Amino acid sequence: SQSGTGKTATFCISVLQCLDIQVSLSCRTSCCRPGSGIKPFCFHVGQVRETQALILAPTRELAGQIQKVLLALGDYMNVQCHSCIGGTNVGEDIRKLDYGQHVVAGTPGRVFGEPAHTCITSAPQS
Repeated sequence: SQSGTGKTATFCISVLQCLDIQVSLSCRTSCCRPGSGIKPFCFHVGQVRETQALILAPTRELAGQIQKVLLALGDYMNVQCHSCIGGTNVGEDIRKLDYGQHVVAGTPGRVFGEPAHTCITSAPQS
């Protein structure tokens, strides 16, 4: 297909629809206590910080493009996305993965390399 036709965006929207971003918590703030009125939305919820999608790309450029599109489209969702690609600092990858990323996009060499592989697979399972 021609460039600029929305292939990456279409793929990324599908991934974003599958993410579980918020975890239900009992809100203990004054706005949600009984007698404080009905609140249709409470923004005092936690955020799930587990890797829920792994996207393998054949090139570093495509992995970076996927990350940019996911972050742009998922901005209002506060989506965390990191690209694990060769030629970058492995320590930075490990730090970002330990922090928690909803989506990891990367090249097979870096994703299946020992440090990043350990961080991705050791995420807590729910």
